[in-house]
Amino acid sequence: MKELDLLKKDWQKNTDSFEQVSEIEIYKMIHKKSSSIVKWILIISILEVLLWTALSLFFNSDDYLKQLHHEELISYLKLLTYFNYGVILTFIYLFYKNYVRISTTASTKQLMQDILKTRKTVQFYVWYNLGMIVLSFIIGFIIAFSYSPEIGSLREKIFNDTKVMAIIFGVLFLTIAVFFGAFWLFYRVLYGILLRRLYANYKELKKIDL
Repeated sequence: MKELDLLKKDWQKNTDSFEQVSEIEIYKMIHKKSSSIVKWILIISILEVLLWTALSLFFNSDDYLKQLHHEELISYLKLLTYFNYGVILTFIYLFYKNYVRISTTASTKQLMQDILKTRKTVQFYVWYNLGMIVLSFIIGFIIAFSYSPEIGSLREKIFNDTKVMAIIFGVLFLTIAVFFGAFWLFYRVLYGILLRRLYANYKELKKIDL
């Protein structure tokens, strides 16, 4: 924001006859920066999908379920996967729409509204991904606990011993909490910096619009 600060100082030094020109220049600079930020949000979300898709190729759950002789679960997991990709692609489409809208808008008020809308969309996207991560861990635990032969010998003991059951569920909760915190921090760094810059632009536009 150094260029913007310098421009604002210059604006304050100039006479009233230059006020309108300076305001337009500040708007153009904020507009350009906002468009660039939303473009990076779009690019990062696409790269993120490609990364998770590449990683999923190395962890084939279908083969694991076939080993457990529970192929009927494969179709359910595939439906969940298709649903997840459908939602994520919808978010990416919304990011693209936000980018086009912010890039083409010529109104200060409209740009402010688009910035707030983009921030909300990104926040919903992050919380959706965090929710899916938790759901994936729970589903994975239930499948392993219910069908894995390695755990089968311990299953009866776990159900008959409330202390062991409490320890098992405590470890599960702690594992989910650790991974949830790690991914939350990942998204905080990945998208948080861009969202803070976007909101800073919003506050600058609010000063102009007063």
